[in-house]
Amino acid sequence: MSDPRTTESRTNESGGAGLDSSGSGNAGLGNTGPGNSESTLTLTTPIQYLPGIGPARAAKLRKLGLRIARDFLFLFPRNHTFPPPPTRVADLQEGEPATFIGTITDAELISRTPGKSLFAAIVENESGAVRIVFFNQPFRAEQLTFDTRVRISGSPKLAGLRWEFTHPNYEIIQEDELQEQDDGGLILANYPLTEGIKQSDLRRLARPLIEELAGQLPEVLPERLRRDAAERLKRTGMELPDALPEIGESLRGIHLPESEADLRAAQTRLVFQELLVMQLALAMRRRSLTSELRAPSLECSATVRNRILRRFPFDLTGDQRRVMDVIAADMARQYPMNRLLQGDVGSGKTVVAIFAMLVAVAGGYQATLMAPTEVLARQHHATLTKMLADSRVRIGLLCGSLTAAERRDTIAKIKSGELDLIIGTQALVYGVQFHQLGLCVIDEQHKFGVKQRVTLRDGGIDPHYLVMSATPIPRSVAMTQFGDVDLSTLREKPAGRGAVHTYLAGDSWRDRWWTFVRQRVAEGRQAFVVAPRVGPEVEAADEELSELVDATEPPAEDITSVHATYEKLRTGPLKDLRVGLLHGRMASDEKQRVMELFAEGELDVLVSTTVIEVGIDVPNATVMAILGGNRFGLAQLHQLRGRVSRGKHAGHVCVFVDGDGPPEEDERLKVFEQTLDGFELAEADYRLRGPGDVLGQRQSGGAKLRIADLHRDMEILQVAREMAQDWIDRDPEMESEGLELLKSQVLRRYGNHLDLGDGA
Repeated sequence: MSDPRTTESRTNESGGAGLDSSGSGNAGLGNTGPGNSESTLTLTTPIQYLPGIGPARAAKLRKLGLRIARDFLFLFPRNHTFPPPPTRVADLQEGEPATFIGTITDAELISRTPGKSLFAAIVENESGAVRIVFFNQPFRAEQLTFDTRVRISGSPKLAGLRWEFTHPNYEIIQEDELQEQDDGGLILANYPLTEGIKQSDLRRLARPLIEELAGQLPEVLPERLRRDAAERLKRTGMELPDALPEIGESLRGIHLPESEADLRAAQTRLVFQELLVMQLALAMRRRSLTSELRAPSLECSATVRNRILRRFPFDLTGDQRRVMDVIAADMARQYPMNRLLQGDVGSGKTVVAIFAMLVAVAGGYQATLMAPTEVLARQHHATLTKMLADSRVRIGLLCGSLTAAERRDTIAKIKSGELDLIIGTQALVYGVQFHQLGLCVIDEQHKFGVKQRVTLRDGGIDPHYLVMSATPIPRSVAMTQFGDVDLSTLREKPAGRGAVHTYLAGDSWRDRWWTFVRQRVAEGRQAFVVAPRVGPEVEAADEELSELVDATEPPAEDITSVHATYEKLRTGPLKDLRVGLLHGRMASDEKQRVMELFAEGELDVLVSTTVIEVGIDVPNATVMAILGGNRFGLAQLHQLRGRVSRGKHAGHVCVFVDGDGPPEEDERLKVFEQTLDGFELAEADYRLRGPGDVLGQRQSGGAKLRIADLHRDMEILQVAREMAQDWIDRDPEMESEGLELLKSQVLRRYGNHLDLGDGA
């Protein structure tokens, strides 16, 4: 675990699901309030009845999720401050960081020229006095008043005969907040705040509650489990006791730590518990796939395999062959394959998917491939039709632009079994009944909802699932968001792909870049220009929503608008070239026509929104300009860049940045410019953005992590995953003695979301 001095924690809804160590809520713990003869503080005492709170302050504290006394236990500090030990005046040294605790004995606000002020105060204790000074911060006079006790931290300097702290950090403190340690230091918890609640308020309120209530929580982690976890974690280099501390000790250790070692052990235990609960849920889900669900067993003999592989007119990479072997073994089982295939752009995921679909067809079952856009669905359909032209495999297309008659005919053929491979969009999940669906391939998983996938099931038989993602997944996310799914990775790229060069640029580069585009077109190449906006109020990132906007609306005169960009380029710097326009508001047949013209070389430049982001394959397009690059995420930028690495010629991508600042000042874009590996970018993107909802849409309402950080706590996550799988392998129902409360906690937090893999 990282140094606790920099630890960041999260808070969430009250109740501590996954961390409250309660197996059955708080039944029988009692309550305290008006008319209640009991005066003993309990876990369920409403906060307005706690000492020093009352109704007005309780209303403010509820904004932090604090409703009953127990909630204070799980209001985890955001981080901790380690100020230097309190220093006597005689021991101060110029420029050396120091902490001084004393009482304000004099204070004065001096107004100088208009808008200028100086606030100065004298802070005194038994060792002497120091002066604190704040320039142009008159509000300090309302906070630092006479007779207020404060703790100040900073680097003092001698001003005449007196030590002076300029703009020090300070806290207003109470006598009982001085938690002296053996080494004379302090560790201060820093809590999330809300309007009207100060840090000193929360510390003062939390201390007596922690001291009195922490011991009332039941322990959900048996000692043998805590010892096993500590032993495994110590192998990673962590300094821990022989067993992770009990829950009461851990809560005291994170709120009121007496040493850094106590704080580290407390944090580790609480993080481990939260991640273990999640991993147990995922392990239970993985087991349910093998014990409860049934799928067709689709054997892939050597003859079938060779017949399929002869269809590919190129050499497969080692990664592709390895993953095909794994998928063939998965599909031969009698329970559903639930595999996520991730690979960088251009790594050949579609080839693997075609192999899997043909295995299903060879076994007498149907296979379907669901694409996120109609443009990509039609591209897949064209590829398969050409590849299987001389075979008996019957291929159908089902997408939104079909006429009513075409749709009825296609659906009827799917139901009767007259079609073997069905390529489509979300139209596949509405009113379609398959004859015998053996495999469902979902391209770009993040574009689809869980509920849409479940409708593809057919009675009591579940199809095998292969989900593809061209957005590489950080390792920690793969063990959580996709922790119930088998994961395969393609890292090798097919031979003969050209290198891609990436540049960051400001407005001063534009004329030079358009000259470069004309030069590349003169050599026979083609170019993309990507704009972040469709029109004045519709972002390109929301292409699905843009279909609802009136297509007759006049284009915005905005450099970020695809309309404005198209008009400016075709009448200006690229007027001698054939320039096309593509965006999400266009009719499906019009979008398809434009893409066909570009793919056939009838257009030199395609001005587009992010509708080209996924899967568009035009090997001759080797140049791309991305406008408003700072409006895109790293993953999206990398997907766009992948459109110019499809052939043998070198690719060139220029990212133009909005604003007047130097483009290299944008940390994300600098990482993008310097990193071509999608897996490295995914980790960087995760590090820069944070995890968000840990299980996101797949969890569909489940609680967020409260204290664990998937990036920081990677080693703890790995141990929690290993232990969870070990326990579920030995005891699938968690019926061993001492696991009752832990099982209850797992089911309470994730019970409604155990079907994380395919949304059942």
